Amino acid sequence: MDAPENPEGPRPPGGGGRAGGDAETPRRLSREQLFVLISAASMNLGSMMGYSVLGPFFPKEAEKKGASNTVIGMIFGCYALFDLLASLVFGKYLVHIGAKFVFVAGTFVSGGVTVLFGVLDQVPDGPIFIAMCFLVRIMDAISFSAAIMASSSIIAKAFPNNVATVLGSLETFSGLGLVLGPPLGGFLYQSFGYEVPFILLGCIVLLMVPLNMYILPNYDADVGKHSFWKLITLPKVGLIAFVIISSSSCFGFLDPTLSLFVLEKFNLPAGYVGLVFLGLALSYTISSPLFGLLSDKMPHLRKWFLVFGNIITAGCFILLGPVPILHIKSQLWLLVLVLVINGVSAGMSIIPTFPEILSCAHENGFEEGLSTLGLVSGFFGAVWSLGAFIGPTVGGFLYEKIGFEWAAAIQGLWALICGLAMGLFYLLEHIRRKRSIPQNIPSTEQERTALLPNEIYPYTILE
Repeated sequence: MDAPENPEGPRPPGGGGRAGGDAETPRRLSREQLFVLISAASMNLGSMMGYSVLGPFFPKEAEKKGASNTVIGMIFGCYALFDLLASLVFGKYLVHIGAKFVFVAGTFVSGGVTVLFGVLDQVPDGPIFIAMCFLVRIMDAISFSAAIMASSSIIAKAFPNNVATVLGSLETFSGLGLVLGPPLGGFLYQSFGYEVPFILLGCIVLLMVPLNMYILPNYDADVGKHSFWKLITLPKVGLIAFVIISSSSCFGFLDPTLSLFVLEKFNLPAGYVGLVFLGLALSYTISSPLFGLLSDKMPHLRKWFLVFGNIITAGCFILLGPVPILHIKSQLWLLVLVLVINGVSAGMSIIPTFPEILSCAHENGFEEGLSTLGLVSGFFGAVWSLGAFIGPTVGGFLYEKIGFEWAAAIQGLWALICGLAMGLFYLLEHIRRKRSIPQNIPSTEQERTALLPNEIYPYTILE
């Protein structure tokens, strides 16, 4: 499940909200903004197709090559771990390197290593195959991190008053990649074998490189004085980070486990397993632009999205198996329905997080510009990647030890804790603000009392 500046004018305090945004934002897209959208959309679509194509068939192929479920989970999870590390590095040095160069170079390397993944079936079984999977996956993680982090910064720079709307709309292409990747990968795998899905998708990503080199604008920026440490020590940002980690781990949990569960439970062929993933990806794709638009037009709704999105996600993961204590029989239609609802709740939880962090950073003295956007984008990418590492790694281990039903319920418990924690934080924040209002009233009355004699005194003299 991302999450997602105009140099002509200042950003409102909402960090992507619309405080008077209608008056500041042009109704029609400029040529530069249109090119930014095309570049970001092409990268989201191609990269997410390459990322999600593994789901329906790679776990089974890896098992044939001698990899256990735990190792398969680690292969999925190492992607996120190195994505995390790369996000921190690129986020800090984005201004020094250049956002456009980072974007284009990341897209190029990502397409190349996707092609390399397609020849891993020629590698000998056992430790050599496993080591090569880790190596190629790590290279893909670093390159993807560079591209997605630069993309988020460029988008926020080009659309200062509509960050959540644009990021939410671009999640349509990410979701479309997630929608098309598994069924397309499953079909190509069944029809042509292991190599073709990776080589085809890798070439599609590589073809986007010259397009992005030509149309993507350059943005100059000054080096900022703030750091990741100052950002993460903000209490609100720290809590939102846990929400992002939880949401990301929920997506990552399903990568190595859901396909194995469906194959074992319902005996579906690989092509149909990809269609099961469709329910989650399609609902996330459709709902994300809506939640992005609402987050920008009505920023006060973001807190409700974060709270209830996580609580609904928790319920979905409890019903995914379902957990045995409910004594509900596992059925394919119920699984697909829960995945569809989970896609909506994921959009509700993820989309408001980026503008909320950006808003909090600006309220606490972070300067406006590409430097802060790079920090926020890198931070978002890092914590997202941490969850994407924890999800498949722990999920693969739990699946092997206690089965899918209980493993999914434990994953849902994390989302429930995050939702309740955010609700408690916003409640305490509301109480604190409410208490601060009466404290200001006496000082105002005292000022009026002090000024009142000065206003009456001249008239008294005249009388």
